[in-house]
Amino acid sequence: MIISSPHALANHPLVPHAWQRMQQRGIPPELVEQVLRYGRVIYARGLQFRVIGRKEVDFFASRGINLRAAEGVHVLVQADGSVLTTYRNHNLRAIRPCKRKHAMHH
Repeated sequence: MIISSPHALANHPLVPHAWQRMQQRGIPPELVEQVLRYGRVIYARGLQFRVIGRKEVDFFASRGINLRAAEGVHVLVQADGSVLTTYRNHNLRAIRPCKRKHAMHH
């Protein structure tokens, strides 16, 4: 179920879970919009992870855009473009796609 409310972000509707987590974690819609607009995109686990790390903060700061408050914010986007959830985490390695281990058949 997707929420169509004033809280839905342009081109990215929020599922109820995403809105609930934003409120619980103190992540305002403005930060989520910054992540969706300027964040790095990582594809993993069938989702699109959009994140703002130190590199993005430094890159856009040189262009007059302050993303410091959004550093470490992750936004998970489903294949249909809806925002699934959002959280803060400065460790980007945790979302990198992992190499699958192949089972050995004897």
